[in-house]
Amino acid sequence: MGVALVGVAQSVLVLLQATVLSRAIAHVFDTHNLDGVARDAALVIALFVGRGALTWLTSVLAHKASAAVKSQLRRDVMAAHLRNPFASRTPSGTLITVITHGLDALDAYYSKYLPQFILAGIVPVVMAVAVGFRDLTSLFIIVVTVPLIPVFMIVIGWTTQERVKRRFAVQSRLANYFADLVAGLPTLQVFGRARAQTTGLSKVEDANRTETMGTLRLAFLSAGVLEMVATLSVALVAVTIGFRVVDGGLDLNNALFILIIAPEVYLPIRMVGTHFHDSANGSAAADAAFAIIDAVPPAVAEAVTPATQATGSAMVSFRGVSYRYPPLPGAAPSATEEPLVLDEVSFDVAAGELVALAGPSGAGKSTVLGLALGFLRPTTGAVLAGGRDLAHLDGGTWRREVAWVGQEPGLLPGTVADNIALGHPGVPEAAMRHALDRVGGGPIALDHTVGDVGEGLSAGERRRVAMARALIRLEYGGARLAILDEPTAGLDQVAEATALAALRQSGVAVLVVSHRPAVLEIADRVIRVEPHDVVPAAEPEAVSA
Repeated sequence: MGVALVGVAQSVLVLLQATVLSRAIAHVFDTHNLDGVARDAALVIALFVGRGALTWLTSVLAHKASAAVKSQLRRDVMAAHLRNPFASRTPSGTLITVITHGLDALDAYYSKYLPQFILAGIVPVVMAVAVGFRDLTSLFIIVVTVPLIPVFMIVIGWTTQERVKRRFAVQSRLANYFADLVAGLPTLQVFGRARAQTTGLSKVEDANRTETMGTLRLAFLSAGVLEMVATLSVALVAVTIGFRVVDGGLDLNNALFILIIAPEVYLPIRMVGTHFHDSANGSAAADAAFAIIDAVPPAVAEAVTPATQATGSAMVSFRGVSYRYPPLPGAAPSATEEPLVLDEVSFDVAAGELVALAGPSGAGKSTVLGLALGFLRPTTGAVLAGGRDLAHLDGGTWRREVAWVGQEPGLLPGTVADNIALGHPGVPEAAMRHALDRVGGGPIALDHTVGDVGEGLSAGERRRVAMARALIRLEYGGARLAILDEPTAGLDQVAEATALAALRQSGVAVLVVSHRPAVLEIADRVIRVEPHDVVPAAEPEAVSA
């Protein structure tokens, strides 16, 4: 609304400027004296200053709107990703590209394209009406030629949109390739394959460069076409006016007024076409952001009691659960559904039990954990938490009762104590030391500095810190269920036995994914996960807590 009001004010100032200029120049030619010219010059300068101030105000309003929209979109994207990280099938490179410089392209949309789009709907109409009061012939020429610019814009816009979307896809592919390359660089270095990746990286870079230059060529070419159409339209108005002034059919005052106004009629429409390319980049990023947001179902709004207060003997139960992943965001619709990841899964995890999930990679063990955490919802069947359907519980309330340790534990920059205290802020230092000792982390100092992504700690030490954090959450934070994904990978047998014994002593329900025989041997039950099937394995002897 603010931009529209400013656009109307700009139109009024342009009309006043044209009126003053045409009257002053015509007066000089008609009377051959400079009476009142100084006054008119001062008035024109004031009008120029006013137009500059309104242009500045338009920019300020547009940038404020852009900042608000970008901030909201970034929050929504991250909220959707954090609300359901298991369901998000967007590669990390694409996610980073979208929320950083991808959405930054919205600046051009709001600061250039959108204001011009609004002005294009206001200024030409006001200017054309003003011209019509002075000369109907010029109005007819304007009415006939103005629609030519939108026609060319539409034709060019279709091509531009497809080209920009293709360039954004190539850019995302480069980001994902580079992220995967950096993540796997240590392994490539060990096997002497690091240098060999330069060929693939160069190809992806060349593809990105080619698409970028192609998009820029299209932008310059289309801008030139629109400029030519607008210039020819203004020239047509000017030529007819010139002939009619010479023949005496139009006075100088009206002729000058129309000549000054005519370019202003076409300028906003022409600038819309010019800035359309700026908007296309932002639109492509916004579409990608909306795809990420829409891929994750909204959180359950209703407030519920914690699951442990509900009836039911098992902390978590699977009842005939099947699951298939939704299509990738932006993927073309397929005639066939995505294959089942899990099919008719049923098992319970009660308080005091340690239940292990075992099976080949890709069988669906991580999907089972995502369902147990409430990040995923079953395609069919139900996951029960304390006897209540998890689909009808508030996810945040449920996850406050869960201690989670992933394959690659997330650690924040700070100290070891800072990261352990995330399990329950304010926990005494002595409790953190005791928890770390019980999971085999005796040699790790609480004041040891941790860098980004756990830098400063080995893989085994990171898992010990994560296990200690889980213990704190179980013993002080009120959690009643521990969900662990390969928590003892990288630990020796002694450290592994120590960590699992600490979990058993806590007396909570434990659901753990592991391939290690030592973990499977001490489990109360082992659930063998096979592709599309979950079959209980032979139950080992129960181990007393």
